[in-house]
Amino acid sequence: MNTITALFYVFSAILLFAALRVITARSTVHAALFLVLAFFSASCIWMLLRAEFLAIVLVLVYVGAVMVLFLFVVMMLDIHSDTLREGFWKSLPLAGGVGALIALEMALVLMRGFQLQAPATSAKAMEVGNTRLLGIAIYTDYLYPLQLAAALLLVAIIAAIVLTLRERKAARHVPPSEQVRAKKADRLRIVKMAPVIAPVIAPPPAPGEGGSP
Repeated sequence: MNTITALFYVFSAILLFAALRVITARSTVHAALFLVLAFFSASCIWMLLRAEFLAIVLVLVYVGAVMVLFLFVVMMLDIHSDTLREGFWKSLPLAGGVGALIALEMALVLMRGFQLQAPATSAKAMEVGNTRLLGIAIYTDYLYPLQLAAALLLVAIIAAIVLTLRERKAARHVPPSEQVRAKKADRLRIVKMAPVIAPVIAPPPAPGEGGSP
């Protein structure tokens, strides 16, 4: 067993443990953190398989953006994990059987692909790297689908901004130009007002009740 095989088994064990803790952790925040660990382990396995682009994208997109947003939402909302996990252990045998069946089907499909002889890789391709080859393929053979996907994402971003910035009747909207022109004197104003209720004046003490004679 060489070093790469040993690292593969180590990262696979960590990935399986983290995936199991995602569905068994009582705290939602802990489950999200275990999911981050699972993503990191999967990216390390892809690095061992010389898929550097997929590993970097997994870390940047899922760990750096999606999971951070998910953690913020989970910590801001009052989510009751106990009510969500009611009946979890009752459904565990059925879920485990379905998961084992899916894993068996995937293994049967992948074993045929692993038995095939891998194509010989040229020395030039090994020198260039798969990330650069992937970029060349995207911007040559798949240029039009890439532009179409970029246009769809741009439309989605614009639609999200328009839906967020639309004026609502119940919300108070302040123009940004007025916010920029705000001065210190406009933020605080001291107003002198007469008292509404007259102050109660205590009567003077009677002679002999207190004080000096």
